[in-house]
Amino acid sequence: MEEERRLKLSGNPDWMSRLPQELQDVPLWNLAIPGSHDSMSFCLDVSSPVLRSEPCLLRAMDWLVPCWTRPCVSRWATTQQSVLSGQCELGVRFLDLRIARKPTGGHTLFFAHGIYTLTTVKEALDELAVWLDAHPKEVVIVSCSHFESLTPEDHSHLVEYITTLYGEKLCPSQDVPTLRSCWSRGQQLVVSYGDQQVVLQHPELWAEIPYWYADSPDPKKVIAYLEDQKHRARPAGFYVTGLNLTEDAPYVLLHPLQGMRRMTLRALSPLLRWASEQRPGREAGEVNVVCCDFVDLSEFCSLVIGLNYKTLAAGRRPVCETPRALP
Repeated sequence: MEEERRLKLSGNPDWMSRLPQELQDVPLWNLAIPGSHDSMSFCLDVSSPVLRSEPCLLRAMDWLVPCWTRPCVSRWATTQQSVLSGQCELGVRFLDLRIARKPTGGHTLFFAHGIYTLTTVKEALDELAVWLDAHPKEVVIVSCSHFESLTPEDHSHLVEYITTLYGEKLCPSQDVPTLRSCWSRGQQLVVSYGDQQVVLQHPELWAEIPYWYADSPDPKKVIAYLEDQKHRARPAGFYVTGLNLTEDAPYVLLHPLQGMRRMTLRALSPLLRWASEQRPGREAGEVNVVCCDFVDLSEFCSLVIGLNYKTLAAGRRPVCETPRALP
């Protein structure tokens, strides 16, 4: 299809607004949506300490030789190289935000992956708000998780900032969001929050979205794991299929100069080939959000967006209504 070919040759800043009408009444969890794994890892701070939640071996190395350990961790923990708005311009509509408070950072919240980021949570949320204003028919799903060292007070302030900043742009968890319903209400943001107690107190927040990943540095094992998952019951609402590779502390220490970018480049071909064979939908084996590392190194976003057109090309009737799953 002409639209699918066009998407592959350019960025995708407004791809949702250009989907065919047949897909505009489909629940968002029945569409194929590109996502970025560890979305804020492009701005890791090599002067910050290794997280307390990291393995003892890595923390011991950080205490003994921080000048070697932190750059090493940064090479392996960096999974993106585009800023948040740049990822959205490429077509990413699922952002994986892992939030943390530094031991000596006061109440200012940052992001973290192995080590902490330079960019604060408020700065990133402000950047996303500006981008949404410029693209009023695009809907982004934000997954807030991990919450390293956050206190109840930190959670309260964070949720208050989110609800104040985005206001009516937030899609409440009671809705069955479709593109058309979101457009009619001016809604552009689904916020998933990985703390169930906080979610119960705030109906504007969604429960944590399931994320399927293989926990392996081997792309063959990643694909085998995802194939196995396809035969299981599909989550009723949003869910994530992770194409990302995963390394452990011993692997990092044995391969300090390799880094995640090099590992990802070697694995991209089979992972993207597998992704190109998938279909979106509500049945077992059908995908929803698909996440990848280094989303700007390939046609990943265009490939995932293009999966939505496979449903129409095959003559399948999109499912436009589905019961709202309980969290």
